[in-house]
Amino acid sequence: MSDSDGKKTLGVRGGGPRSGQVKQSFSHGRTKNVVVETKRKRVVVPKPGGNKSGGGAAGGDPSRRPAGISDAEMERRLRALQAAKAREADDARERAEEEKRRADERERRRAEIEAKEREEREREEALKAKAEEDERKKREAEEAAKKAKEDAAAAKRAEKAAATAAEQAPAPGAADAGRAERAVPTKSGVPTPRKGKTDGDRDSAGKKRGRDDNRRSGKLTLNQALNGGGENRGRSLAAMRRKQERERRKQVGMGDSREKIVRDVQLPETIVVQELANRMAERVADVVKALMQNGIMATQNQSIDADTAELLIEEFGHKVVRVSDSDVEDVIHTVDDKEEDLQPRAPVVTIMGHVDHGKTSLLDAIRNAKVVAGEAGGITQHIGAYQVRTDGGQLITFLDTPGHAAFTSMRARGAQVTDIVVLVVAADDAVMPQTVEAIAHAKAAGVPMIVAINKIDKPEADPMKVRTALLQHEVVVEAMSGEVQDVEVSAKTGLGLDELLDAIALQSEILELKANPDRAASGAVIEAQLDVGRGPVATVLVQNGTLKQGDIFVVGEQWGKVRALINDKGERVKSAGPSEPVEVLGLNGTPEAGDVLNVVETEAQAREIADYREQAAKDKRAAAGAATTLEQLMAKAKADENVAELPILVKADVQGSAEAIVQAMEKIGNDEVRVRVLHSGVGAITESDIGLAEASGAPVFGFNVRANAPARNAANQKGVEIRYYSVIYDLVDDVKAAASGLLSNEIRENFIGYAEIRQVFKVTGIGKVAGCLVTEGVARRSAGVRLLRDNVVIHEGTLKTLKRFKDEVSEVQSGQECGMAFEAYDDVREGDVIEIFEREEVTRTLS
Repeated sequence: MSDSDGKKTLGVRGGGPRSGQVKQSFSHGRTKNVVVETKRKRVVVPKPGGNKSGGGAAGGDPSRRPAGISDAEMERRLRALQAAKAREADDARERAEEEKRRADERERRRAEIEAKEREEREREEALKAKAEEDERKKREAEEAAKKAKEDAAAAKRAEKAAATAAEQAPAPGAADAGRAERAVPTKSGVPTPRKGKTDGDRDSAGKKRGRDDNRRSGKLTLNQALNGGGENRGRSLAAMRRKQERERRKQVGMGDSREKIVRDVQLPETIVVQELANRMAERVADVVKALMQNGIMATQNQSIDADTAELLIEEFGHKVVRVSDSDVEDVIHTVDDKEEDLQPRAPVVTIMGHVDHGKTSLLDAIRNAKVVAGEAGGITQHIGAYQVRTDGGQLITFLDTPGHAAFTSMRARGAQVTDIVVLVVAADDAVMPQTVEAIAHAKAAGVPMIVAINKIDKPEADPMKVRTALLQHEVVVEAMSGEVQDVEVSAKTGLGLDELLDAIALQSEILELKANPDRAASGAVIEAQLDVGRGPVATVLVQNGTLKQGDIFVVGEQWGKVRALINDKGERVKSAGPSEPVEVLGLNGTPEAGDVLNVVETEAQAREIADYREQAAKDKRAAAGAATTLEQLMAKAKADENVAELPILVKADVQGSAEAIVQAMEKIGNDEVRVRVLHSGVGAITESDIGLAEASGAPVFGFNVRANAPARNAANQKGVEIRYYSVIYDLVDDVKAAASGLLSNEIRENFIGYAEIRQVFKVTGIGKVAGCLVTEGVARRSAGVRLLRDNVVIHEGTLKTLKRFKDEVSEVQSGQECGMAFEAYDDVREGDVIEIFEREEVTRTLS
C-alpha cells in the first residue's frame, strides 16, 4: 500500500501558491512524502486617484479600513501620527543640542580647572624653590657648627644599621621557597601552589604590565572626556616622551646621566630670557626657575641685562662671550695689504680754488670737453670726477670741486680722498677767501699742493703778485725758493697745460701711489643723487680693491648690490679698479656724500650693518636734540619764544647740493629771526612735499629739480608756493630777503626841540598849564614829550594842548613863548625842561 493510498494530494487550486513534495524519512527505513505549499505575499497597489482624500491606502480603501472608522476620523489619526513624528524629531534635535551644550560646558570647566591647577602648581613650585633656597642657606649656616657632631652621629647610625641588617638577614633559599609555596586561590576556592612561573618570569611580566600601564596612564579616553574625568590630567605629551626616552636609556644601559655640553654663549648688552635659553640649549622653565632663585621675577619674554645673564650662564656651566652691537661691523676687513700684492695706481688730483678762477675751464682744456656749459651760471655746483690719459700714457683722475663758499664741506670731502691738490689762482685776482679755505683743506688732509696760476693771457695778469700773496698763507712756491711747484697756465689758450701734467706726474712718482686690486673693494662716495629712471645713484671713487658688477656692499646707512657700473664717459663697465671713478646703481637709498663704501659677503651682513648704523644715527640725533634737564628745556623754550622762524622745504638734484643749501640756510638769521629747514631731500618735488609745506605754511625751493604733475596740481589747490633755482646765489638771496621781512621795524627817535617852563598857571577845565619858552628847535603838537627835572626824566607822554597866546597852534618855533598842557599829567614846576621828539620806523634787513 502506497503512502498516497490512491488519494489526491491536497492543495490550493490556482496559479497563486507554489506547491511541492518533500520526502520525509522515519525510523526502521520508512519514508513519507509530505506536500509543502508556499504562499506568495500579496502586494496591494493603490489605484490611481483612488485615495481622493489624501489619507493613504487605508483611508482610500474602505475594505481595508477598520470597522466603524470614517474618512474624517482616519485623516485625523494620520495627522496626529505625523505630528507625533515631527515632535519626536524636534525632541531628538533638542536632546542633541543639549548634549552638545553640556559637552562644551564640561570642556570649559575642565579647561578652567586645568588652568587653575597649572597656576597653583607654578605658585607651589616657586614657593617650594624659595623655601628650598632658604632651607639650603640655613643648613649651610649651621653646617660648620654641627659638622663634628653630625659625623659622630652618622658613624653611630651606620654601626647600628649594620647590626640590624645582620640580625634580620634570612637564610639562603628561604625567600625563594616561600615564594614558590605561596598559595593562590582557584575557582573551587581551594588554594593551590602557584606553578609554571618563576620569579624572573613574574618580574618581567610585572615590569611589562607596569610599563604598559604607565604608557596608558597619561592618555585621555573618550569616556573620560565626555564624563569630565580628565580634569586631573597633569602630564603633557612631551613629558610622556621624555619618560619613555629615559626608560629606553635605562634598558640599553645608558642611564639617565648625560655628559654636559659646554657651549660658548654670545652675550649682547641685553637679551631676552627665551633667547638666552636657546643659546644655552637649556629649558626655558629651568632658566626662569634659576632667575627666581636669584630673586629676579622675569618671564620668558622679558629682557635681562648682561651681568645677570652672565651669572646664569656660569651657573649652568657654560662660557660667556661678550659681544656688542657694533661687532656687526667686524665683517668689514681692515687688514693691511702685503707689499707684494700692491700695484701702482693712478693719482687722484683735486682741482681747488676760488669761484670763477677757472678751475673747470682748466679741466675742460685738459679733457677737451665742455663742462662749463652744463653748469648753471657758469659755476660748478657738483663734484665731478673724470679720468684723463696724458700724451705720455699717464692715467690721472681729476676731481672738480665747487669754489662757492656754500660748498666748503664738499671741498673738505674732496681733499680727504685726494692724493694731490692743484690750487688754481687767477693771475688777475690773486688770493681770495675760498683760496685760503682750499689751502687750509689741503694742509688738513696732509696732501702735496701744486699751484696753477691761471689767466696769464690777460693783460692785467701779475703772476708774481700771486706768489707773493701766497707767502702770507705759508705757501712758498719754487720760484720763491720753496718746495711747492707752481705752473703758469691759461685755460683759454692752452698755455702751460703740458707743464702742469708733467708736474702732476712728477709728484705722483714721488708719492709712489700703490693699491691692492685683488681684494674686497672700498671707496668714497663723491656725490649721490636720486635719478628718476635709475633710482639712487652714487658717484664712487674706488680707493682699494676692485668693485665688480654683482658685489654686495654697504655705504653709510644704505646697502645694495651693484646692478651696473658707469664710467665718466657714460659707458657701462664690468669692474672698476683703484683710483677709478664710477657711478654705482643698485642702492636701496641715497647715501650721504662722503660715506665710505665697503664690499661684504652676504646681503644679511650688509642689511645688518646698515640697520645698526641707521639706529646709531637716530640715537645720536635724539640725544643731540633732547634737553638734558628740565631747566635746560624751559630755558630753550623761553629763548625760542621771541624768535620768529621762516620754515622752508628744499629739494635738490644731488645730495651735495642739498647739504650745501641747508648749511647756507643755517647761517641766515640772528637772535630775532632764523630759517628752519623742515625737510631737505634729493629728487623731484612730490605730492607729499606739498602736503608737508601746506601743514607748516612753508614755501618749497627746488634746486635744479621740478615738481611732478600731481605736486603741481596739489600746490595750485592748496596755495603752496614753489620756487625753482639753478644758482645757489639767487636762492640764498631770496631766503635772506624773506627772512628780513620777519624782522620788526626799528624805532628811531629824532629830537626836534627843547622848552623851559617859566611859569605854571591853573586853568579851569584844563588843569595846570606850563608857560614855556622854546629854547631850541621847534615844539610840535603831534610830537612826543618828556619832562626833565634836574636832568632826570620824570614823565613821558604827549601834549594835550599847545597854545600861543589864546590860539591853538600846531608848532612853535625857537625863541617864542607858548603854553603846554600834558595829557593826564599836571605835576609841572617852574624850571623843568620839556624835551620834544619824534619817532620813525626804519626797516631792518639781514646782513
